[in-house]
Amino acid sequence: MGLILSEDQLILRDMAKSFCDEKSPVERMRALRDTRDETGFTRELWKEMGELGWIGILLPEDVGGADMGYAELGIVLEQCGRVLAPEPFVSTVLLGGNAILLGGSEPLQKDLLPDVCSGDRILALAFQEQGRFAPYAVETRATRDGAGFRLRGEKQFVLDGHVADQIVTVARTAGQAGERDGLSLFVVDATTKGVAIQRTQMVDGRNAARIRLDDANVDSERVLGEIDGGADLLDPVFDRATIGLCAEMLGSFEEAFERTLEYLKTREQFGVKIGTFQALRHRAAHMFGELEFARSIVRDALSSIDDGRDDVAECASSAKARCSDVAALIGGEAVQMHGGIGMTDEEEIGLFFKRLKAAEFTLGDATYHRDRYASLRGY
Repeated sequence: MGLILSEDQLILRDMAKSFCDEKSPVERMRALRDTRDETGFTRELWKEMGELGWIGILLPEDVGGADMGYAELGIVLEQCGRVLAPEPFVSTVLLGGNAILLGGSEPLQKDLLPDVCSGDRILALAFQEQGRFAPYAVETRATRDGAGFRLRGEKQFVLDGHVADQIVTVARTAGQAGERDGLSLFVVDATTKGVAIQRTQMVDGRNAARIRLDDANVDSERVLGEIDGGADLLDPVFDRATIGLCAEMLGSFEEAFERTLEYLKTREQFGVKIGTFQALRHRAAHMFGELEFARSIVRDALSSIDDGRDDVAECASSAKARCSDVAALIGGEAVQMHGGIGMTDEEEIGLFFKRLKAAEFTLGDATYHRDRYASLRGY
């Protein structure tokens, strides 16, 4: 994916922007949060996105997908990020969907993925067991039970877990917490006996859940990838999801920057526009430069997947480290430049700040990804 969008990509961008502006303005996110909506997003809108082909952009045509690329999905995610659309792209497409696409058997894919494409099935990935992102710190155990497995453990921060129909669950079949080897992935029906789901809500109003597994039974046909080798599947799933999340973050901090720039041009203090103050102009220029750098690195990361390059993992970590930094910079500066009103819930800029702060730590913060990048590069 070049830094300049192709004609087809420009058409997709304009269509996605028009759709999101009309169907999902920022006040919709506020309304869903304030009313404690039972799903946290709009199922009808999600199905409309399915009809447009957006949910199945990455999925093959034989399961109802569009068989396109991450460049196109990134364009859609960026526009969703601009309006803070809470639809479950990360949970259903990038995490759960990718896990089934990359590691599921053909019968399992054809059983589950068509309904994902249409918007009728929600997926989630349950892996996290502590406050910070640590993909191998898994204590949940899966023990053999006849032709299947029994799962016991507890998961936190399961994105959209309370509305998921199937939960891709990471459990340990060998080894100890923190070890890369010994992990396995299972597709667990949310209605399975022994699965208890408690809805939670993150600081940005998005959905999460705590999930307790108390001897939940799952058939061996619902194992993704290899037993004890789940990390080999989990790593590329996280890389792709991280890059997709970065595309959404790009849209959010781009919109936050544009709103702040407009405020600087209209807000008066001491009888003059505050945008004429040299200090604020320098800070705005700094924000713009960092935003453009982030845009370049995100588009390169999307390209790394579509082009089948061997540096996808490095691109994912470098993009997330940069986007987490820019999210903190633009989110904080946007609130500060709006002054006192920026601290109120009435002003929408605060919603962008909260979303960016949550996204900053989702799937690993800047410190985690800098350390990972250094390790991948052999430092």
